[in-house]
Amino acid sequence: MGKVLLTGASGFLGSRLARIMVEQGYPLRLLVRPGSSLGALKGIPAGKYEVVHGDVRIEHDVFRALAGCDRLLHLAAVFKMFARDPKEIFDGAIEGTRATLEAARKRDLKKVVVTSSVAAVGVSDGQEPMDEETEFNLEDSEAYIVAKRRAEEVALGYVDQDMPLVVVNPAGIFGPGDWKPTPSGESILKFLRWQMPFRFPTSEGGMNVVDVDDVAAGHLGALEKGRIGQRYILGGDNITLEQMFNILASITGLRGPGAKSSRGTAMLMGRIMEASARIFGGDPPLTYKLARDFVGRYAWVSSAKAEKELGYKHRSAREMLVRAVKWYVHHGYLSDSQLRRLRLDFSNA
Repeated sequence: MGKVLLTGASGFLGSRLARIMVEQGYPLRLLVRPGSSLGALKGIPAGKYEVVHGDVRIEHDVFRALAGCDRLLHLAAVFKMFARDPKEIFDGAIEGTRATLEAARKRDLKKVVVTSSVAAVGVSDGQEPMDEETEFNLEDSEAYIVAKRRAEEVALGYVDQDMPLVVVNPAGIFGPGDWKPTPSGESILKFLRWQMPFRFPTSEGGMNVVDVDDVAAGHLGALEKGRIGQRYILGGDNITLEQMFNILASITGLRGPGAKSSRGTAMLMGRIMEASARIFGGDPPLTYKLARDFVGRYAWVSSAKAEKELGYKHRSAREMLVRAVKWYVHHGYLSDSQLRRLRLDFSNA
């Protein structure tokens, strides 16, 4: 059996997937960009995987990395909702996918799994969960969301060229190992660090939240059992934002959510944060388009197809959030004064 090439292995999801694959005995090669930190792979026996350096946007780099491989897991992407130059996000997602799959086409692989996102599924005004057949309705959203959809379309186009390809659509990923952290993880850290005398603000609407290791296991399910040309949502619990921060409050002993921001207020704040990021740099926690598209709406999804066909399972939202909080607490993401404010309760996870 040939090796499996994994792109994006230095990232949050990629590093957790690499860890699970090594534990399960997969012959593994990791493609990482030159200069990328491999700190997320710490603790994995070095002799159990091979590292090659290259850029997924360069077809020859991927073609070279695929030598001796018969399967590919393509996770690499720029996980940023906003960039002053959207080309940074679009090139990583779309051109990276195109170059990677063109190299894969020339290697005649047995199976290819491409990681998309539920961002490429859409959003709803109601609470009825969306599925793989939902019509996409975020054509004018932030660069990351549009780029994910376009990259997925590129990927599925290779099925018409007889590539044995499957797409997976993870929901909002949280959990241990989020070292950077991701935009999702930042929302938890912001709550943990909140020091204002009033309650943490939220907004109407909801999202689907899932543990990183459940998503990693779902990737292996897709690699082994996924039907060619199919999309599989890998989600967890559908919860409102208020429910999410109530769970965090019960875990940490911190004050729970307070008054909800209206869509209008959120859009105004998004404009201000976005303008500040353009002037001073950094990543805004909210933008105008994110507020417009998601505040008061529901990114709720169903993983029924993956459960039925891949044997996919997921943890509860509380267990997932406990695992995330534990990891941030134990890896130094909070100051001593912030830690002293916590009254941790990890029960019922």
